[in-house]
Parts: sequence; C-alpha cells; structure tokens
Amino acid sequence: MFSIPGKQAVTITPAAAKQIARLMARDGHSGLRIGVKKGGCAGMEYTMDYVDQTDPMDEVVEQDGARVMIAPMAQMFLFGTEIDYQVSLLESGFKFRNPNVVDACGCGESIKFDEKLSAGE
Repeated sequence: MFSIPGKQAVTITPAAAKQIARLMARDGHSGLRIGVKKGGCAGMEYTMDYVDQTDPMDEVVEQDGARVMIAPMAQMFLFGTEIDYQVSLLESGFKFRNPNVVDACGCGESIKFDEKLSAGE
C-alpha cells in the first residue's frame, strides 16, 4: 500500500463529501471506489464504481459521512489528489485535482502521469 503515516491518500472537499454521502444513502452502497485504468486519448482514465464491500487492500478515506476506497493499483497515482464536486449550467460532476498528472486531453476525461510514476520508480 502506498501511503505516508498520518496523511490521507486523497482529500475530499465538503461538496464532494456531501454528494458521495447522498449517493451512498440513496442507493444503499457502502462507498465509492476510485481507480485508474488505461484508456482515453492521454493514456489513462479515472474510474469510479459503487461498492458494497471494502477490499482489505483498499485505502479507505472517510469524511462527513462519505466513504471513498482507493483501489490498490491506483494508490500511487492518486496520492495527494483532491476530489471535488462541481455544478455548472452545462454539467455537474466529480473533479480530480491531481498533482501527479503531467498532461490531460482537452475533454478533461483522460490523463497522463509522469513516466517514472508509471514505471514504479
């Protein structure tokens, strides 16, 4: 597991915590698992899935009634990320402010990480 003692892997803004808690309560799920997978025009994409059980290898972040689980293979890519929830006239959704991202596509759905991070250095 990739972590620093006493520091959460990700932070959740109050708006994101409220939305995650609302989704958990509405649908009866125990949390939201976030991860990354290969895909998109920049090389990687975030994933978000409802979960009913925590994997023992997940990093769990709980705040204000929200529970986020970080998949084991994504922990090093997401460390230091802030998860926000934004609403505008045209769209609403979760936004990731990730210091590990070195490039992103124009649509904002696809990201690229430093080659050293991807190689596990």
